[in-house]
Amino acid sequence: MAKQLLEDDLWELVEPIVPKPKPRRRRYPGRKPISHRQTLNGILFVLKTGIPWEYLPLEMGCGSGMTCWRRLRDWQRRGVWQRLHRLLLNKLREADKIDWSRAVVDSTSVRAVFGGAQTGPNPTDRRKNGSKHHVLTDGNGIPMAVSLTAANRHDVTQLLPLVDAVPPVAGKIGRPRRRFDRTQGDRAYDSELHRRELRRRRTRPVLAKRRTPRGSGLGVYRWVVERTESWLHQNRRLKIRYERRPDIHTAFLKLGCALICHKCLKGSFC
Repeated sequence: MAKQLLEDDLWELVEPIVPKPKPRRRRYPGRKPISHRQTLNGILFVLKTGIPWEYLPLEMGCGSGMTCWRRLRDWQRRGVWQRLHRLLLNKLREADKIDWSRAVVDSTSVRAVFGGAQTGPNPTDRRKNGSKHHVLTDGNGIPMAVSLTAANRHDVTQLLPLVDAVPPVAGKIGRPRRRFDRTQGDRAYDSELHRRELRRRRTRPVLAKRRTPRGSGLGVYRWVVERTESWLHQNRRLKIRYERRPDIHTAFLKLGCALICHKCLKGSFC
């Protein structure tokens, strides 16, 4: 029997967010549609195992792989995964688990075996086709924002988009918060223009400079984002990009971030 991956407490958060199923006319009897909970369990199974959609085990009761794929696509269009991520961030702030003293940025490359949009020659993989996952975390490694680009895009091009993509996080009395005290990154983010833009956004840039001796000390803090990237890539569907469509891979990426936040909220991670 395939393992059921969707936990009850996570479904309680997801259920109010997903669109309600359309009412059925009784005069047209037929096979009932698969429930949202069952299809989400199938989506999680594909995310975790990396199997093709058509190989979903029938005993899971999640319907066909195409049904799960359509729900993933439709919910991505409606912003379900973004709202789930933000809801979990609100709960993490309410529990005082977000470290606002620093944001840490980094990227990692993955191979794109079937090509598609937002792919390009990977300079670290003999120019094979690939994509990049750009991640911004808090000081504890909680993913705050992610983006997807081609593997040949420079890291610094996603620094400001990641900072701007951090949602306003509620959970406390007063205004929601979205800015960190400082933003840290390695030599790939060395840019005076971006340092000025970060200061304008009221976050102090702590970016390593190129052509300087090693040993800046940033590695003491940067390891949290590298750990988060390894958590993301424990989901086999994110370790290698199989999707031609970038919106489907982005949906998996955002869902992976939501799962990490849920684990951090329960105390399993972070």
